[in-house]
Amino acid sequence: MTDSETFPTEQPRIVRAAVPPESEGMRLDLFLAKRFTYQSRTGWQDLIEQGRLLVGGRMVRSSRKLHAGETVEFMTDGIAEPEVDTSYRILLETPEFIAVDKPACLPVHPSGCYFHNTLLMLMQERYGRPYYPINRLDRETSGVVLFAKSSAAAKALTALFSTHAIRKTYYASVFGEFPSGHQMRNGFLIADDHSEVRKKRRYTEDAVTASNYQDAESCSTEFELVEQNNGISLVKCFPNTGRLHQIRATLYSCGFPMVGDKLYGPDDRIYLRFIDDTITEDDYALLILKRQALHACSLAFQSPFDGQNFFVECPLPEEILSLTNSETNVY
Repeated sequence: MTDSETFPTEQPRIVRAAVPPESEGMRLDLFLAKRFTYQSRTGWQDLIEQGRLLVGGRMVRSSRKLHAGETVEFMTDGIAEPEVDTSYRILLETPEFIAVDKPACLPVHPSGCYFHNTLLMLMQERYGRPYYPINRLDRETSGVVLFAKSSAAAKALTALFSTHAIRKTYYASVFGEFPSGHQMRNGFLIADDHSEVRKKRRYTEDAVTASNYQDAESCSTEFELVEQNNGISLVKCFPNTGRLHQIRATLYSCGFPMVGDKLYGPDDRIYLRFIDDTITEDDYALLILKRQALHACSLAFQSPFDGQNFFVECPLPEEILSLTNSETNVY
């Protein structure tokens, strides 16, 4: 699929979702509430009682324990969803997995107000089979996303990520003159108490400070300057851990807010205006881009199925390259 298009967003349809390995043994209502957050757990229980939810083609109770690989299906009401860019393309396909180049402004999986207009659902409805997302990029982040074709394959590929056996490379454009040479940042991600946005995180290398936060997570990221121009730096990023907002929060906390990032950019109040639908043209002018300038450029790993080495890559979008007038070979 190469052309941008919009899915009909208010048309009722039967939706099928495969149960991933990490949801083995989870109650049906809890699975639905965590996976599809636009409906509360009580709301899902009501739909189950109405007989609108099926597991394996059969009506079940809310307390039904799920098994990896099972199919949950239900009829959705017409829920208006924002338009998205559906110009994804297949980079690589094997019998066990498929790698996709995801455009910016397309969610990977259903969440919030997005359901049909997500990469996972678009692929499942196009190819008629369930897929299991292995790495999940933010909606505004472009780049390589890996999907397994079965629950067994998903378990094996997920293990590669959890043991850091997959080498991930990102590129980010940030405000400021990033230092040259190799930069290693080992520290912790904690809540940003100075922000009005509850989900915002900050990076610290102070273990004592981190110990005061119950949800503190250790993180490790390597950075390397690619080039600078016009007060913007293109930075190569190697996350050694896979924490929420790891690259964005680390760069921001080190004094290099990301271009286009409403939350980790030059002013996080822009994020509040964005979710209230009051964002202005002056806000976008400050951000420069309407999306965060973060791109998942490549994945390198050894297949757990046949031992073959894979290097899956997709080029930087022109909108990011143009920020520094880059003609650099970024692989």
